[in-house]
Amino acid sequence: MLEATDDNEPIAAAGEAASISKSARKRLLKQQRLQARKIERKAAEKERRREDLERRRREWEEKLADKTEEERTRLVESRKETRRERMEKRTEERSKRAERLRTAAVVGQKVVLDLEFSDLMSPSEIQSLAHQIMYCYAVNGKCEYPAHLWLTGCNGNIGSQLQRLPGYDKWIIEKESRPYIEVFQDHKEKLIYLTADAETTLEELDTNRIYIIGGLVDRNRWKGITMKKANEQGIQSAKLPIGNYIKLASSQVLTVNQVVEILLKFVETRDWKKAFFTVIPQRKRGAVEIEGGDTIDVAKIEKECNEEGLEADAEEVEEEYTDNETIRTKKQRSESKTEETDIIKASAS
Repeated sequence: MLEATDDNEPIAAAGEAASISKSARKRLLKQQRLQARKIERKAAEKERRREDLERRRREWEEKLADKTEEERTRLVESRKETRRERMEKRTEERSKRAERLRTAAVVGQKVVLDLEFSDLMSPSEIQSLAHQIMYCYAVNGKCEYPAHLWLTGCNGNIGSQLQRLPGYDKWIIEKESRPYIEVFQDHKEKLIYLTADAETTLEELDTNRIYIIGGLVDRNRWKGITMKKANEQGIQSAKLPIGNYIKLASSQVLTVNQVVEILLKFVETRDWKKAFFTVIPQRKRGAVEIEGGDTIDVAKIEKECNEEGLEADAEEVEEEYTDNETIRTKKQRSESKTEETDIIKASAS
């Protein structure tokens, strides 16, 4: 029997746990703990946002309380104008980002994320990979010189997970269900698989080359798998020159988003040292780098990746409601007071 999580990923029921290995059972328990913490974090964040909106509503109403009708109207209109300018700025930024990404599709450095390893990963690892890809897309869009990103082997579990990301259908990125070896079959000599197990060290990026990054979380569990794949396919391989600048304790495995960001930073600066020191957190230099170890602000990146951008933020909707409700309430009070005065006058006469 299988139980489903809120992400519709199956988890073995307790009765079935006895039939699986000890390591698999540990992974399942870890996944369940992570899922429970995720639900708790979501609930806490939702409550925090609600309290924040309520606090700001109270502060706004207190600010208007001792103002005249004319002053209140002026403040509300000023606030609306500020919000309108903010939305126009966001729209302009989205437009510029889209234009940069379209230009990159023509002249940008080609970078491929190889997503053919989803059958080797657990549901939680696939979800982690999807978030890393989302981060890659967000960071790429912010760059002055973005890369021409490709997702190959984009189907199955990882394809389904990506489809759940906000605005994914509108991403300006190449999405291929076919493996990269088929997509670039006429340019096989240009393919270079980036893997820490390669003997060749990458010294420079060549816009005529196509660099491949393995989409695999917890690569330490599958040591040498990307190198083996490159050798079997007869394509070139290379490793980042990270060892020349940063001493990692026992592993040079980086997250997918870290590798992409390092490449983007190098395109911008042409300086590997600056790229490594900018991307890799200081606390992790000289320590073991574990795939998937970075914490990604998923909520923030989801918001940035939503290309549609047509709906106002929740807080702006709330502000709009507060503005209108405040004006309406004040007007009702004024009308009620006028009506009472008229009644008193009529009674007196």
